[in-house]
Amino acid sequence: MARFRMQSAFHFGGTRVRAGQVLVDSQANAQPGDVVFTGLNSNSVPHGAVALDGSATTMINASRWAGVTFGAPSGRDSIDG
Repeated sequence: MARFRMQSAFHFGGTRVRAGQVLVDSQANAQPGDVVFTGLNSNSVPHGAVALDGSATTMINASRWAGVTFGAPSGRDSIDG
């Protein structure tokens, strides 16, 4: 189980994840309203993903974002223009 809260928008395939939404690694781990990305792993963790559980923390620590802190989210990239 890996759950992340997004601080910036992210696209994969034809799916858009907005800032504030929760991104999970499988349907089995999803709660209502979560976005499932079955390709989510330490190589594909997007910028602005904040770990919400131990598995997500492990995934972040093995990713290129290990040790990176993200500033306060603005959400501006999640606004439909």
